[in-house]
Amino acid sequence: MKLQRPILVGGLGLSFSLWILENMHHSMVQVGEFGLLSLVAVGGGLWLFKPNRGKNASDIFDGMPVNRARVEEAIALTEVVINQLASEAENHPALKTLREEVNQLFFELDRQEIKLAVTGGKSVGKTTLIQVLQQNLASVEFNETAPLFVEAGEKSDTATSEVNQSDFVLFLTNGDLTDSEFQSLQQLKAANQPAMLVFNKQDQYLPDERASVLLSLKQRMQTNVVATAVSPLPIKVRKHQEDGSLQEWMEQPAPDIQQLTQQLNEIVAQQKQQLVWTTTMRKAKLLKADAKKLLNQVRRDRATPIIEQYQWIAAAAAFANPVPALDILATAAINAQMVMDLGGIYQQKFSLEQAQTVAGAMGSLMLKLGLVELSTKAVSTVLKSNAVTFVAGGVVQGVSAAYLTRVAGLSLIEYFEQQEIALNSEGGLNLDKLRQTLQNVFVQNQQIGFLQGFVKQGVKRLLPEASQGKIIASETVA
Repeated sequence: MKLQRPILVGGLGLSFSLWILENMHHSMVQVGEFGLLSLVAVGGGLWLFKPNRGKNASDIFDGMPVNRARVEEAIALTEVVINQLASEAENHPALKTLREEVNQLFFELDRQEIKLAVTGGKSVGKTTLIQVLQQNLASVEFNETAPLFVEAGEKSDTATSEVNQSDFVLFLTNGDLTDSEFQSLQQLKAANQPAMLVFNKQDQYLPDERASVLLSLKQRMQTNVVATAVSPLPIKVRKHQEDGSLQEWMEQPAPDIQQLTQQLNEIVAQQKQQLVWTTTMRKAKLLKADAKKLLNQVRRDRATPIIEQYQWIAAAAAFANPVPALDILATAAINAQMVMDLGGIYQQKFSLEQAQTVAGAMGSLMLKLGLVELSTKAVSTVLKSNAVTFVAGGVVQGVSAAYLTRVAGLSLIEYFEQQEIALNSEGGLNLDKLRQTLQNVFVQNQQIGFLQGFVKQGVKRLLPEASQGKIIASETVA
């Protein structure tokens, strides 16, 4: 008969055996225990610190010129995630929409019309600019986004979505950039969104002021800035008549957009195909991220009960063993089995040795980060008002073991969710990322409300019903 949980059974069995030997030959166990843990640490370290794998495919795309082959590869990677979602949740309600959208991406590759978004804050001249440009540019579909930097309560998600769907963005401003405008432009740059900054309404500035604003924009953005006056202010014209009278009227100057029109025509003529491919690439990445989010939620729903199962097994093991070193050993064995089970859900395959090493590495990180001590203090603080709890001396250790096992499991979930979706992936851990993930998850699970509920669950599982009654009574009296 094949054991279904070899690490779990072996770890608990070894823990129990060492406990018996502890009572017979205390000194011998100390030496043997030290030697065993040393061998595990040395052997496991060889796997953890092996050379890292190469970059993910999505990372290689960044900074490289976009071509059709790369876009098709990005779409294929998106299909991999969608197909994986279908294999793990065949009746997921989002599958139909995801498949329709990924199929549409192939048609996008051969699109001939450029989609140009005009965006910016309120009253910067977006509508008027589009009306003027439509008379001068062919094969361009214009789209005015909702105003950016709206008041709290209004939504700008629509504007962001419209920008993401566009091949090129004209970002309008009426003067020097505000912090909000600068951040928005930086976000466009980070998203690999081709854009041009347009300094509109330049006619409303004096010549010296106009030159100063334009220079400031160019220096701050380190890019080309085009100055325009889409709807110049009317100019008063005076004409002296032959009879000596003076005639005055307001004259509307022609829009000053020659430089902008020239540059846009050059972009459409020379970079149209590149712009379409870049947009399709961006859409593929966004769709892949949406599919990955749905897949991770499906996996998290399956992983959470597994973590809860192992956290209470760890609590029982730590509560039953009176020797602290054995508590650590039993908990490590349980966590190693949890690593294998969670890895199976997230298609991160671990051998027995690798799972033990991962569990040991996480335990080491917890010690170095001070999480073990902090968790014990936090649990003790919640329990300190219960005298009966401290009479049952293993409760603090038991609940702490459950809490740390939970933190370890949730950290693994967070870590796996950050990785590229892969089938039957094998590889080492990035200890820096795992360290940061552990810290974040620990902080998230330090809220007093959660701790109080968690401790009550632990006490309920570890203490007999009679003791629970006494604790509840003592809490009522207090």
